[in-house]
Amino acid sequence: MSLDLPSSDKTPVAVSIVVPVRNEADNVAPLIAEIIAALDGRWAYEIIYVNDGSTDATADRLAALMRQHGQIRQIKHAVSSGQSAAVRSGVRAARGAIVATLDGDGQNNPAFLPDLIAAVESGSGSIGLAAGQRVGRKDTGFKRMQSKIANAVRNAILKDGTRDTGCGLKAFPREVFLSMPYFDGLHRFLPALVRREGFEIAYVDVIDRPRHSGVSNYGFFDRLWIGIMDLFGVWWLIRRKKPTPTATEVL
Repeated sequence: MSLDLPSSDKTPVAVSIVVPVRNEADNVAPLIAEIIAALDGRWAYEIIYVNDGSTDATADRLAALMRQHGQIRQIKHAVSSGQSAAVRSGVRAARGAIVATLDGDGQNNPAFLPDLIAAVESGSGSIGLAAGQRVGRKDTGFKRMQSKIANAVRNAILKDGTRDTGCGLKAFPREVFLSMPYFDGLHRFLPALVRREGFEIAYVDVIDRPRHSGVSNYGFFDRLWIGIMDLFGVWWLIRRKKPTPTATEVL
């Protein structure tokens, strides 16, 4: 992993926006413009693009935009490591106490970022996750069916109370995310793991939209069987959770 930093990398920030991308060159500029429009004047923020082994012009487009906007940072994975790894790299590099994520294909509208961030802030430490819940999804009927089945099975087993864990629009305290047990596929199970740690979840309805251009780079079938194993792994983690004992120092 390598990291490109702008000259203003020491500027204090309150919020970090993490965007995992792989071969999304044509979507970079319009999405960044929307993120800036949504957040300017509201928080001190940074935008961290995690370039997950792109083989197109994504890196060059980001480098050009970094020269125009000092709040943009780029992290590069030498090879594609998957969406969960990309999100984790971004969160680890983040300097904001609150991190918000969204997909890099343009389907997630940055206009909803302020609502997610505000939900975490208003929780005064009790909210471990603000999760976007898609309304009016623009995916194909087959993909919507896949998601509906996957969400129903996950909810039946984990009882996480979340109808849509696949939405990339999320916000959370950085420390809460980094306290989670990391595994590939973590981002799909955040609600269950956040509840496991005793935090509450806030839900924000978000309007889905078609991607700006290109095709999806993170598929369903390439993770189907691994996802099933992850599901039962998370179920095991929840069942094995023990309350933290009260400890006092003897002087």
